[in-house]
Amino acid sequence: MEVKKIFLPESELPRQWYNILADMPTPMEPPLHPGTGQPVGPDDLAPIFPMPLIEQEVSQERWIDIPEEVLEKYLLWRPTPLYRAYGLEKYLDTPAKIYFKNEGVSPAGSHKPNTALAQAYYNKISGTKRITTETGAGQWGSALSFCCALFGLECKVYMVKVSYQQKPYRRIMMETWGANCVASPSTETKAGQQILAENPDSPGSLGIAISEAVEAAVMDDDAKYSLGSVLNHVMLHQTVNGLECQKQMAIAGDYPDVIIGCAGGGSNFAGNCLPFVRDKINGKEIDIIAVEPASCPTMTRGPFAYDFGDTVQMTPLLPMYTLGHSFVPAPIHAGGLRYHGMAPIISQLVMDGIIRAEAIPQMETFKAGITFARTEGFISAPETNHAVAMVIREAIKAKEEGKEKVILFNWSGHGLVDMAAYEAYLAGKLSDYELPADEIHRALADIEPLPKPKQYKPGTV
Repeated sequence: MEVKKIFLPESELPRQWYNILADMPTPMEPPLHPGTGQPVGPDDLAPIFPMPLIEQEVSQERWIDIPEEVLEKYLLWRPTPLYRAYGLEKYLDTPAKIYFKNEGVSPAGSHKPNTALAQAYYNKISGTKRITTETGAGQWGSALSFCCALFGLECKVYMVKVSYQQKPYRRIMMETWGANCVASPSTETKAGQQILAENPDSPGSLGIAISEAVEAAVMDDDAKYSLGSVLNHVMLHQTVNGLECQKQMAIAGDYPDVIIGCAGGGSNFAGNCLPFVRDKINGKEIDIIAVEPASCPTMTRGPFAYDFGDTVQMTPLLPMYTLGHSFVPAPIHAGGLRYHGMAPIISQLVMDGIIRAEAIPQMETFKAGITFARTEGFISAPETNHAVAMVIREAIKAKEEGKEKVILFNWSGHGLVDMAAYEAYLAGKLSDYELPADEIHRALADIEPLPKPKQYKPGTV
């Protein structure tokens, strides 16, 4: 009988995270202070993050030890299984072998606890009493709520309003784990009040929710802010996924020719692919593809520039692909991918040609999700469906070329609390949204006065 799942014993759980900054072909440009335009130092970040995370953010060490207490709690769900998608392969009649790493087995249902657990731990040992954060679809907010509960920390989540309305069960998950979740923009912060004054019907965005969460943390001496994507230390913690995956692919006797992940801020994509990116830097031939929504085409249409991570311009300026910090994406159901920027690490790797980006429209992603559910059984999160859609494209391409490719993708989370999105799709109520060029031009006008990175690259609007 064919092996469907490849498990690692708990003894094989990676004991270190992998830091790609030690191996980047092009050194990263530094984040800049929003007031001075100078490179940000540890003291600038201290009001927002605990010092151990600041140290990880700037570390050049290749391997960083995972604390024992984090390892113990990782064992609640890690190592996660690697699956062979025989059903999908047969349906597509492809010579490709398709593998997927199932991150949906975590208590929160996604990859997000890989960093939420680490961030909660470092905040706890640093004396933090409560953590503030933002969330789009609610995957990050529910993961951080769960992990704060494990360490006895309070958690306050600003959830993008359109997702707050579309996904009530994500909010209830957060509340079950003890968090306080409010719709963003809210009246609780000056940032939220400012946005509501400009547009009382604002659907919200991750950039707005970040502004609110950062403001709430800075105004409270006992609080720190936590980010679920984009930053270097988040990418670092997620690599536990790819490190496991390398061991599992070796057990399977295969090595990926193609690696695929959906990308909003970059964390699930980075977690699975960065250990393989190191292999590519060292000579392996791999096609590594980051997939984003056509309605929020940060990497495929935006410039590589300095921009704020939030709407109200409170964060440092980050060197990244961006659609502009004032950009408010269309209210598509893949709320976790509705972010104006992209992780600087992923952005730099795209600039260097080590990974490539593709944008896929909403309808194709849901069609792919339905196909996956009917062949493999698992119902994917709307975000994850973007990866599934790209896998199907690549598997069909392998068939057309007559090539036996090995395709690996990160199944970043289940969609069992996203069924309203599937209901809308099955009822014919969804449609594609092609982002008009003038919308991008309008948002990018706001970043024109900002400093430019040395590698500045205009977008292809």
